[in-house]
Amino acid sequence: MPEAIVTEQEFLADKKKAKRLGDILVEKGLLTPEQLKIALEIQKSTGKLLGEILIDLGFVDQTAISSALSKDIGVQFLSTLENIIPDPEALNAVPHEVALEYKVVPLTLENGVLTVIVSDPFDIIAVDTLRQLTGKVINTIVAPESEIAKAIDLWYAEEEAFDALVKQALNSARTAEIAAEEPPIIKLVNYIIVTGIKKRATDIHIEPEKNTLVIRYRIDGILYVWNLLPKDLQKSIISRIKVMANLDISESRLPQDGRADFFFAGRNIDLRISTYPTAEGENVVLRILDKTKFITQIDGLGFSENQLNIFKRLLRRHYGMVLITGPTGSGKTTTLYAALLNLNSTDVNIMTIEDPIEYELPFIRQSQINPKAGFTFARGLRAILRQDPDIILVGEIRDKETLEVAIHAALTGHLILSTLHTNYAVAAISRLLYMGISPYILASSLAGVVSQRLVRKICPYCKSSYRASSKEKEIIKTYLSDKIDLAEEFILFKGKGCDRCHNTGYLGRTIITEIFEVNESVSDAITHQAHEEEINKILKQQGFISMFEDGLYKILNGITTLDELLRVI
Repeated sequence: MPEAIVTEQEFLADKKKAKRLGDILVEKGLLTPEQLKIALEIQKSTGKLLGEILIDLGFVDQTAISSALSKDIGVQFLSTLENIIPDPEALNAVPHEVALEYKVVPLTLENGVLTVIVSDPFDIIAVDTLRQLTGKVINTIVAPESEIAKAIDLWYAEEEAFDALVKQALNSARTAEIAAEEPPIIKLVNYIIVTGIKKRATDIHIEPEKNTLVIRYRIDGILYVWNLLPKDLQKSIISRIKVMANLDISESRLPQDGRADFFFAGRNIDLRISTYPTAEGENVVLRILDKTKFITQIDGLGFSENQLNIFKRLLRRHYGMVLITGPTGSGKTTTLYAALLNLNSTDVNIMTIEDPIEYELPFIRQSQINPKAGFTFARGLRAILRQDPDIILVGEIRDKETLEVAIHAALTGHLILSTLHTNYAVAAISRLLYMGISPYILASSLAGVVSQRLVRKICPYCKSSYRASSKEKEIIKTYLSDKIDLAEEFILFKGKGCDRCHNTGYLGRTIITEIFEVNESVSDAITHQAHEEEINKILKQQGFISMFEDGLYKILNGITTLDELLRVI
């Protein structure tokens, strides 16, 4: 039957509706309470519609608003199209270019009614166009725009087997003088990148061996071999990637770094590309940064309740320096971004200096260092201090100059958030003192330190229970005997391995953490240059939980495994 045409303004003006737009979006997890507060404050002073303000600020898009409202106007909403199979007759009724232009996917064609999936149930132009084009009555179902884009790519695309792509690319590589711009090479490189994105890879490794080219994906922190390509494709594939990143294709003796935009399934993916000369040819690594990815809220990072309360207390401070420590790839930046979202408001000025900007945060002034132009962390931080900031994120404290400026800012009424490369929380104190800061100044400026790692979570689709082994019980009792009661036999969990987790038994990651706040006793210890062992003793007396202990609690709660914890720590 024909769909009811209702405008967003009419919907919002309907006083009979029980919930307001903002409440609906927050309830569905599409908007944070902090973001709603900002938008409502702006609405009071501008009088604009709340939906317009949310879109202008970049907090949500029209699709999110439309999806949230679809239930209330009687339109079916699908959160995913992964298992939906369209009617070929419906696909034939709507040309590919029309589907792309109006962001619609035909689903069924029955009794003169064409059902299409749209992202915006209020897009009257798209509905009228389809009605005139097909001569059918149009019925709509709502789905996220990203899902529609993926479905269009999947359902309209001509599926080419990977082997066929490789054969075509080989032919181009052997016949064309410069094959980087040849369609088969472009298709093959795109296939490699798209496959990595679909597999949730954070990095794609293209590694030359003596007789082959190895493609590996880093998924949940672990590298997996995906495929082996003929050695003859090595030069063409690497040249294509260099072209994408505007790198010098004639230079293979020196490392090069660049970036490229890659648009797939309605998402703009930022690729950070690095080449490095090896004995068998250039090694290439592509870091995948999905800037459209929704930043995790602070409550969803994986902090235990006690650790989270300490972290939130640190973020409520009006001045001082809060550090997130850990090795590369431990999720430090994600934690910092979640902290910024928690602090975001119209009554504070938040500014950042990063390398690189991994995610764009609405209502926050972000900038990226450019060492070649002389724009370093220290120089950028000095400039930010003249911009009337309240909260400053410094991507990383790498040198004494940056540290001195950051501490000066922390002592003069600014909350400073930054990262440091240390293996555990207390080690941050030794590292900062080693960089040449006086103990008294450090004790006065440092608010607290979080140290973290990422561990893989047990796959929920193949999760199973088992009785803990004697070794597992011994390890857990050794560390937690004074904190929890353990039965003689207790139950742990693991993943058996399935298609969803690529037979690894793990799917996704969470953090394990240790955190301390610089209180009076810790401050005194820093001032007197106490050894790490002494500071650890003070913290233990105050209930400090080590990262390993935090991991053990997550094992007992069925989140991860002992094998995974021992791998990471």
